[in-house]
Amino acid sequence: MRSQVHAFLTVTEELARTEAAAATERAARGERISAMDGIPYSIKDLEDTAGIRTTHGTRFFADNVPDSDSVVAGRLRSSGGVLLGKTNTPAFGWKDMADNLVAETTVNPWDTSRTTGASSGGAAAAVAAGLGPLAQGSDGAGSIRIPAALCGVVGFKPSFGRIPVHPIREYWAHRTHVGPLTRTVADAALMTSVMAGSDDRDPLSLTSEMEPFAPPAESERPLAGRKVRWSPDLGYGAVSAEVAQIVAGAVSVLEELGCAVEEKAPGWEDPSRFHRVIHSSGLAVGVGPFADQQPEWLEDDLLRLIEYGRSHSAVDLKTAEIQRGRLYDAARSLFEQIDLLVTPAMPLEAWSAEPGPGPQEIDGVRLGARGRSFLLNPFNLTGQPAISLPCGWTEAGLPVGVQIVGRRNQDIDVLQVAHVLEQRLGLMDRWPALS
Repeated sequence: MRSQVHAFLTVTEELARTEAAAATERAARGERISAMDGIPYSIKDLEDTAGIRTTHGTRFFADNVPDSDSVVAGRLRSSGGVLLGKTNTPAFGWKDMADNLVAETTVNPWDTSRTTGASSGGAAAAVAAGLGPLAQGSDGAGSIRIPAALCGVVGFKPSFGRIPVHPIREYWAHRTHVGPLTRTVADAALMTSVMAGSDDRDPLSLTSEMEPFAPPAESERPLAGRKVRWSPDLGYGAVSAEVAQIVAGAVSVLEELGCAVEEKAPGWEDPSRFHRVIHSSGLAVGVGPFADQQPEWLEDDLLRLIEYGRSHSAVDLKTAEIQRGRLYDAARSLFEQIDLLVTPAMPLEAWSAEPGPGPQEIDGVRLGARGRSFLLNPFNLTGQPAISLPCGWTEAGLPVGVQIVGRRNQDIDVLQVAHVLEQRLGLMDRWPALS
């Protein structure tokens, strides 16, 4: 059954055996390279890997074998971890479903008729199905947290710049965050520590070091007095009543752990329209030339989004960037009053894996330009750390994630709070019924 999940585009079986043997020898000598030495992991197929096929989920790169590693691939390789392969992603990571025109669609291990979400869909499915404990993902508009929530695993988007991004099409205006998808928060912290650290090839990478992760014991009451803002819909979106109820249960646990919880929208305007201008403009520049060469190699919905991006003027894009700055100011002001913002990660449970646009409404309310990731993408625009943590299952047996957002650069704070909540919820040992 696990083979039916289609989590991987490329399996590096021979390399994995070689790396595992080398790690075993190092362990026997007491010479482990890092805390990740010998641990299996996967890399999303948007990251260049030297000598290993990197397709970007598209026919344009179906036979592409890079000469060099991306920053994050190089760091993972140097950790002594055991690379299992490259995980599936939609073409150029453009959408929230893990289907493309080069491979089988990745499906959800909890229900193989359902989507994993995306664009790190293969990564989340691999971890959920037990095909390796650690997976690297990337998140430009929710692409780590979407599949983490829908597949019932942990997905962490660190602060913008915490993990360098290189190579990348644009250096100065992107929203891409690299991060881990794992079974536990402690594992997410471990993988983050290996990938984090400044690199001059990414001019926006953070020069400040991330503090070590020390999981606090619940007996220490580490969450006592934390000011938490709980918003089921950010004040402007539609969320399934069932999902909202499940996440509200996790919020009540935070109260039991000593947090001072206030239910209130953050107060900023819906950023969906200007975010769509930024997103589509980036696709028009980065993917548009490929669409001009071989439009039949890209999905119709992607072609339409590229054309929408091309319709914007320079003034439209600059206006959107100014609005992004205003959102950052609003978020910074909010976090001067609170410690954490908590929301559902996704507003609905996993939907059909059949290729196509997917559901356009929730409980009868149309999503429109807002899309399904409206709870997540504001924090790509502001750069704050955010984690999706499993917090329950729907009546259909599908996972639900709670999102915890922290102050900018307070990555360890978010991880520690998530760890305490994870321990109290006690859901880490629940697995999909795969054979």
